[in-house]
Amino acid sequence: MTLLSIENLSITFEGAPAPAVTSVSIEVEPGARVGIIGESGSGKSVTAMSVLRLNDESIMVYGDASRVMFDGKDLLRADDRALREIRGRRISMIFQDPMSVLNPVFTVGAQIVDVLRAHSSTTRKAARSAVVRSLAEVGIRDPDRVFDQYPHELSGGMRQRVMIAMAIASRPRLLIADEATSALDVTVQAAVLGTLDRLAVERDMAVLMITHDMGVVARFCDVVYVMYRGDVVEHGPVSQILLAPQHEYTRRLLTAVPRLRG
Repeated sequence: MTLLSIENLSITFEGAPAPAVTSVSIEVEPGARVGIIGESGSGKSVTAMSVLRLNDESIMVYGDASRVMFDGKDLLRADDRALREIRGRRISMIFQDPMSVLNPVFTVGAQIVDVLRAHSSTTRKAARSAVVRSLAEVGIRDPDRVFDQYPHELSGGMRQRVMIAMAIASRPRLLIADEATSALDVTVQAAVLGTLDRLAVERDMAVLMITHDMGVVARFCDVVYVMYRGDVVEHGPVSQILLAPQHEYTRRLLTAVPRLRG
């Protein structure tokens, strides 16, 4: 059974001359690693945010035929209570800039504990132990020390790992990563992708990776959807898209990848 099925998703923002997303359909199987790639403004992040209904719905409308099915339930028609049950517990999301999510006046450990306790009846002591384990799982050395540190005391790569630890603390079935590595240098990016790769295998967790980086797609994803001007113009196995792209836009994306010659 398909874990996530985005069907005919159309999104129009108030006052916009054209839809931001038009009839987009994407499927994510359990345990799969699926990429959505495209340039800025192609609609990939808006599409991903729709899964958890994080777009500002006061200034936009979904198309009448749009559906976002997760475990057989249409999230676009779910009430607030049903969404709270799913957000952070069964579907988690990590973002490009951890400092826009992490509160600077609380330690990172306290913030992850709050997330974990919001989705379970665990005690604060048990939650601390679980969070320390999560920090260790994402490759943070000396997790007990990091637990008591503030976001500004950590490097960019460490903050991103904290974000991953926060996202996986409740053991979600689907993790959405929205440009989660684009602000990192290539060495740290490779380490973070390796961590996500390992966690996806160990936990049988599906990952939906939003990126504009073909290198990330080639390194991490099994299947990729190419978006252009709010529409999916091509999709398939990564090897097929990289080696035999069918759409002109996909070919242009590939030719834009810098190459070292010598």
